[in-house]
Amino acid sequence: MDIVERFIGYTKIDTTSSETTKTVPSSENQLVLAKILKDQLLQLNMKNVEVDKNGFVYATLEQNCDQPAMTVGFLAHMDTSNAASGKNIKARVIENYDGNDICLSKGQYCKVEDYPFLKELKGDDIIVTDGKTLLGADDKAGIAIIMDMLQYFSVHPEIKHGRVEVCFTIDEEIGEGIQLIDLNRFKCDYAYTLDGGQIDRISYENFNAATAVVQIKGNSIHPGSAKNKMINASQLLIDFHNMLPVNQRAEYTENREGFNHLVYIKSECENGQSVYIIRNHDEKLLLKQMQQFKDIETYLNKTYGKKICKVKINRTYNNMIECIKDKMYIVDNAKQAFQNNGVKVSYEPIRGGTDGANLSFMGIVTPNLPTGGYNFHGTRELLSINQMKKMSAILVDLCQIIVEKGIQK
Repeated sequence: MDIVERFIGYTKIDTTSSETTKTVPSSENQLVLAKILKDQLLQLNMKNVEVDKNGFVYATLEQNCDQPAMTVGFLAHMDTSNAASGKNIKARVIENYDGNDICLSKGQYCKVEDYPFLKELKGDDIIVTDGKTLLGADDKAGIAIIMDMLQYFSVHPEIKHGRVEVCFTIDEEIGEGIQLIDLNRFKCDYAYTLDGGQIDRISYENFNAATAVVQIKGNSIHPGSAKNKMINASQLLIDFHNMLPVNQRAEYTENREGFNHLVYIKSECENGQSVYIIRNHDEKLLLKQMQQFKDIETYLNKTYGKKICKVKINRTYNNMIECIKDKMYIVDNAKQAFQNNGVKVSYEPIRGGTDGANLSFMGIVTPNLPTGGYNFHGTRELLSINQMKKMSAILVDLCQIIVEKGIQK
């Protein structure tokens, strides 16, 4: 099956994850995709193919070489973001893209002035939507790339490789999936997630991350007699937000700059709640940001003379570089595979997290590789077919490099 046919087939299944269902996986259609992937893996003669009770898909490509080789794992996630609709995705291939504005559908455009990188895709075959849904390249492109690699090995048994473990995961977008992975089933020396953007970027750093929940207990009273009595929870949440550094809002940051991002506010006069995600590549700076939230809590409670504000902070994931820095051969092997395929790569810290971040701290070091996707989590998401195909070839080469390198420590 052609990689484009695979990918577009996956996009037809709405696998949007949900933070509210409290089920595992969080959306039923992730199990539908899991069953399809299981069937496709069996058609490729993979071994140990299964869908576990949580919806994870596992498979093994057995070693076909005599020399000792490390076992590598590849992962991609089945769910898509709930930031834009994933229902009734209408994927469309544009061959030999001309580098100009793209009319997605009537009144819907992807414009070069908004997305200058489009000029760099001139001449590529690309996949777009109709501008009303996301595409699902995050991360169904990753799944398609891994499946295409496995298909190549299936029809080319003469190509030598070590043991390869594959896992397609659930609920990555809501950060609730990878903790349920079965490490007795996914046994490898190290792994790579296929969950990135343009093809010339390898990532082995990500944000240290926390979530802050701010709760305000107000006092509601008729506004006509509110003087010196009313405590408006909604107003206090606004005041709380405005006490945080403006230059640390996500929309004003880039590269390694951390941020405090207001996810939502739900409030009325009597009670209110706001939720933030807190991010920084530097652990010390993250702790400083977290302390700012607690300092504001202390200030408001002192100002009102009672406990009207409560801040609860939870750590969610850490920077994987702490696990990788002493095993940089994992990154170097990937870099060599890119170079062998004519791609000059750079290292880019992820302004977010991946399954690989948590997996690295669970004992399997897992940097992240690109897929050729752009504009994730939005209706202007698109995918370079050229880059997706190139990435499949890079994985094939990477598996051969791992054999050549032997046992590394």
